[in-house]
Amino acid sequence: MSPRRQLVLPLVCLGIVHLAVLLAGFIAPYNYAEQDRNLPFAPPSRIHFFDIQGKFHFRPFVYERTEEEDQFRVYQELTARQFPLQFFSRGSDSKFAGTVATNLHLFGVKLPARISLMGTDSYGRDVFSRLVYGGRISLLAGLLATALSLLGGTTLGALSGFYGGWLDAVIMRLAELFLALPWLYLLFAVRAFLPLHITPADAFLMIIAVIGFVGWAKPARLVRGVVLSARERGYVVAGRGFGASDFYLLQRHIFPQVSSVILAQAALLIPQYILAEVTLSFLGLGVGEPVPSWGSILGSLQQYHVLVSCWWMFFPGVVLIPVFFSYSQLSQALQERFV
Repeated sequence: MSPRRQLVLPLVCLGIVHLAVLLAGFIAPYNYAEQDRNLPFAPPSRIHFFDIQGKFHFRPFVYERTEEEDQFRVYQELTARQFPLQFFSRGSDSKFAGTVATNLHLFGVKLPARISLMGTDSYGRDVFSRLVYGGRISLLAGLLATALSLLGGTTLGALSGFYGGWLDAVIMRLAELFLALPWLYLLFAVRAFLPLHITPADAFLMIIAVIGFVGWAKPARLVRGVVLSARERGYVVAGRGFGASDFYLLQRHIFPQVSSVILAQAALLIPQYILAEVTLSFLGLGVGEPVPSWGSILGSLQQYHVLVSCWWMFFPGVVLIPVFFSYSQLSQALQERFV
């Protein structure tokens, strides 16, 4: 497979996922906090094309569901009335692309029926809607934490490699300390010292700061190696002889050589940091309810009865597989392209 095609395929997959997350308010049929206490842990809705008389319908439909008497979490369909699937339907208020308020959704059905493509959770909230909204937290945390980590790592690595001496020794010894520590346990330790009862926005920013802080060491070492090699190039030595400033040499001649390393590291770090946020939220140390993340949705699997009987609660974990695989393929393609 050509290097160009190796780049295109993961980029297309990641683009689809990130676009769906960005347009969560439009794609999700319900608000992430909207509850229906009559449908706790309801399985995914059945999409019908044939009614009970066997008549075919071009437009798919669902039936209203209700919990059977004296049987917890066992649901039956009320086949007396059909609820056709409607595209571009009006529903609960949301924000299109996270900014513009709208009540337009990609699909939905009229009340009292509800459509749940991935079932519901313990509060009767639509898992598909929460999965799409939750991607905003998990994916954005990975992107922002990676940007923070690469910013710190690139800056410290460039300073270390360009100036050397005592500054190089201090930065590299500090990087070795961070590399020697198990970062996941360090993440738990740092998060444990932070207050638990904070707003979701503050918790999100804290997660980004903590994850980005512990991950700067490896990019710094890689950038330092590139800068050490680049500063001895003839054109850099000549530029220094002509009186060029350190900032000019770094910006003009050295940072362009570092860009390929930064891109490859970004493709490696983003899935690691997504997994870090998912892990924290799974353990209840991430963004609090009712704001969803993929980790908090998976957190319900800590209850044994959910683990063994509600298979649809695994969907966030299933979504992580193509995301991680695409980032892995993207990183490999970038390394082959720039080597």
